[in-house]
Amino acid sequence: MNSERVIELFKKAGALLEGHFIYTSGRHGRQFLQAARVLQYPEYTNELCQGMAELHRDSHVDLVVGPATGGIVLAYETARHLKCRAAFSEKDGASGMALKRGIALKPGARVLVVEDITTTGGSVKKTVEHLRQRGAEIVGITVLIDRSGGEATFDCPFNALASLAMESWPPDACALCQQHIPLIEPDDIII
Repeated sequence: MNSERVIELFKKAGALLEGHFIYTSGRHGRQFLQAARVLQYPEYTNELCQGMAELHRDSHVDLVVGPATGGIVLAYETARHLKCRAAFSEKDGASGMALKRGIALKPGARVLVVEDITTTGGSVKKTVEHLRQRGAEIVGITVLIDRSGGEATFDCPFNALASLAMESWPPDACALCQQHIPLIEPDDIII
């Protein structure tokens, strides 16, 4: 799985959008990634997760964990390729992520953490912290697309199937606003 193929699948699924968008941070940008749009296609999900699994084929992974919600489907499908268990972490309290719902984790379990898109890496870091508190050994973190521009860093092996630099601006300095290009709601774009 190479970077070009990942971007191609996102474009085919309408998951990489072009226009004028407001990000969760409040900043504006000309591209928008919506991983759920690519993950709605089982054949694309299978191919992407096979690529994630191949990076860890020899890591003897016991469990694949994905932060909710973006990592749930990825964890399951990547675990299927690695022939191991899958689980997801979810919000726990005001600032944490945790395995819940009776998921057992033996001390020393070898865990791979997967995610769709990383910008700051916050939910992944919280997930890793929780897993380590429960005695897990983190064998790595793999994401579909790293859009952090190298800003997201981790203290264990980190892989991205693709990287995408996404320029953004504060609203008062937005080049697209200055050109009077209207804002688009990503969910309103039908592909």
